[in-house]
Amino acid sequence: MKAIIGGKIILKDRIVENYALLYSDVIEGIVPVDNVPADAEIIDAKGGYVAPGLIDMHIHGYLGKDVCDGEEESIRIISEGLLANGVTGYLPTTMTEDMKIIRKALEVCRSLKEESKTWQGSTILGCHAEGPFISESKKGAQDAKYILKPDAKFVKEYADIIKSITLAPECDENDFAAIREIKRDTDVVISMGHTSADYETAMASVNAGVSHVTHLYNAMTPHAHRAPGVVTATFNSDISCELIVDTFHVDTALYNMLWRLKGRRLCFITDCLPAGGLPEGEYTLGGQKIIYKGIVCRLEDGTVAGSVLKLNKGVWNVYTNSDIPLYECVNCASLNPATTLGFEKTKGSLEIGKDADIIITDGEFNVEKTIIGGEIKYQV
Repeated sequence: MKAIIGGKIILKDRIVENYALLYSDVIEGIVPVDNVPADAEIIDAKGGYVAPGLIDMHIHGYLGKDVCDGEEESIRIISEGLLANGVTGYLPTTMTEDMKIIRKALEVCRSLKEESKTWQGSTILGCHAEGPFISESKKGAQDAKYILKPDAKFVKEYADIIKSITLAPECDENDFAAIREIKRDTDVVISMGHTSADYETAMASVNAGVSHVTHLYNAMTPHAHRAPGVVTATFNSDISCELIVDTFHVDTALYNMLWRLKGRRLCFITDCLPAGGLPEGEYTLGGQKIIYKGIVCRLEDGTVAGSVLKLNKGVWNVYTNSDIPLYECVNCASLNPATTLGFEKTKGSLEIGKDADIIITDGEFNVEKTIIGGEIKYQV
């Protein structure tokens, strides 16, 4: 038994002080400090925060490595690097590439998934396939030459490793045939993104099986008073959605409104590129040149690409730029993604019986320790 004392413990509905978090490989209890068992191993949080491990459900790479490299070494380096950001579980995310590249990346992640439960890195919870079933008009930094029509057969072939698939519903012909088949035959989360769908099409796709939205506002039809678009469909339905919280992709003025509208359906993501964790400069994404300057990554033509955001920093970005309580900001990067992906019974919050995936941070949410399954995997 181990006990974390001296910290502000972030629960899903409040923050408590003068309590200790007890854990083994799972959360054993939250008790007054005076009730810590005499034989417990003590860890002092030194006045910082004690929070559930973060879950990044949309990340393409880190430390110069790309999920689409299709290499074990790349996934291992990404996974280990994410520990410093408090990420205890994630979805390695592919993009719109040649199908051979996508398949190889998924197969590598599939082969490493079980090992990742015990290795020195963040756990692979599955994969997110962002494309190639997207709209050319809203492709963003994706390569148009690899775009395909939605294919349920492909998704079903990899349904053991794909946890989330991003597609453009308007490209799914015959009354959303692929969406309906994926929904019927798999547990894959179907997310609309990189889409030019109008409001009516978006709402109809929700009825057909879409339950999530990829990086809300970015690469989709906007919230406009005579053409409501995908953004309004997100507001008017009970589906979950992602938000890139680097303060650039979506203006901070929208944070309060989005949380009031979506609440526990709002999931913070990084959409981090291989340039994440590295100095400013020129890098590649899916074979395309990326220019990283400040907090922004762009293609050579100026198109905004993903981010270089660290998820713990994203939580703090929202907390310091909104009226949202810190525990709800943490939920948006832990419990809400876990719930969206179907892991809420074992991950996402500091509740008795759940996996002991825990982070200890300083007073500004910089990560000092990352614990997965009760084992310290990273510490400053």
